[in-house]
Amino acid sequence: MESTLTRAQYSRWRNAVFAIFLASGMSFATWASRVPDIKRMLEIDNAQIGLLLLGMGIASILGISTGPAVMARTGARRGMLAMMIMLSIGLALLGVGTSVLMSFPVVIVGLALFGFGNGALDVMMNVEATAIEQVAGKTILPLFHAFFSFGTVIGAGLGWVAADAQLSVVVHTSVITVVILVLAFVCFAHVPDRKATLDPQESGEKPHWRERMHDALSAWREPRTYALGVVMLGMSFAEGGANDWLALGTAEDHGGGTAMGAAALTVFSVCMTTVRVFGGPLVDRFGRVLVLRVLAVTAAGGILLFILAPSLPFALLGAAMWGLGASLGFPLGMSAAADDPAKAAARVSAAATIGYIAFLGGPPVLGLISEHIGLLNTLFILVALVVASGLFSGAAKPLVKESVLAETK
Repeated sequence: MESTLTRAQYSRWRNAVFAIFLASGMSFATWASRVPDIKRMLEIDNAQIGLLLLGMGIASILGISTGPAVMARTGARRGMLAMMIMLSIGLALLGVGTSVLMSFPVVIVGLALFGFGNGALDVMMNVEATAIEQVAGKTILPLFHAFFSFGTVIGAGLGWVAADAQLSVVVHTSVITVVILVLAFVCFAHVPDRKATLDPQESGEKPHWRERMHDALSAWREPRTYALGVVMLGMSFAEGGANDWLALGTAEDHGGGTAMGAAALTVFSVCMTTVRVFGGPLVDRFGRVLVLRVLAVTAAGGILLFILAPSLPFALLGAAMWGLGASLGFPLGMSAAADDPAKAAARVSAAATIGYIAFLGGPPVLGLISEHIGLLNTLFILVALVVASGLFSGAAKPLVKESVLAETK
């Protein structure tokens, strides 16, 4: 039987999963920050960089899609450890392939391992985070996603320092690899086995993995999963679209230049992260549905303002509203999926799969469409998806709200 946690055990568990989110964000920014050096060292062109991105994206989607199956076999706790080891190996291979072997195929293999590991980890760490939220009895999932954002800031900053110091890619990725591996094993020691996260229980109670797999896939037969999927899909498209196209739209379509493009993306990111840090109490005060509807209106208005902006200040204001509005759709969708603790793992896995596939697959689709109708016109698609997200936000109405956190210390 799984025991009730003391406050100290709960705090260690929560902090360990905070660290896992941060490590995932840091790993992404580490790779992204060294793309110019990877291109130079391998002597490749933009088309080959595109192939690297495509390979990593496909591997990430495979990891997201198979993450529930892996978790059904291992449980979230052991699965997270395995995936952090896999993405670390991939990151190390990326460095070796770039700086030592100067081999394009080795870099592709490294990115495939990196993408698959991070994709599956995304599903598992969100399942774990929703289990923590259920125990806490209050909305804290947005804060976990804020830690992912903190990780990207740290990773990008360290990448800038490494590139400015002309540190080789292999040395840089090796250091980050060691940091992530240490975090993986330290966090593993502080994450408890929980039935809610499909962790194997005592031998006498352990169901066969096929039964756990059946439970993991059960959410795909529930209409609410798809309604929540619309909520998360719209906001994931909005977030991913901003990450990939906001800077370019500002720089080229609004004539701001590359520096202003970076500034617009920074405004978006800061606004999104701020709401994720402080948004939990607002959700507990006003409820998920109202918050999601207000944010959908804010995001749709921000994207429209960005598209139609007559000047750069209005474009920056649009970017700020875009970031504020898109901030909580994904984490609140995950919270809603976890409302029933008995089915939380299956429903969160399904919701995470929909959200992350939209996040990863959506921006490339927008890029293809923009070749025919222009980037700013393409962004009207995001407005429609965000409006749909707001219209379906009623699906996030809480089913259960229960705290099982022990009062003992």
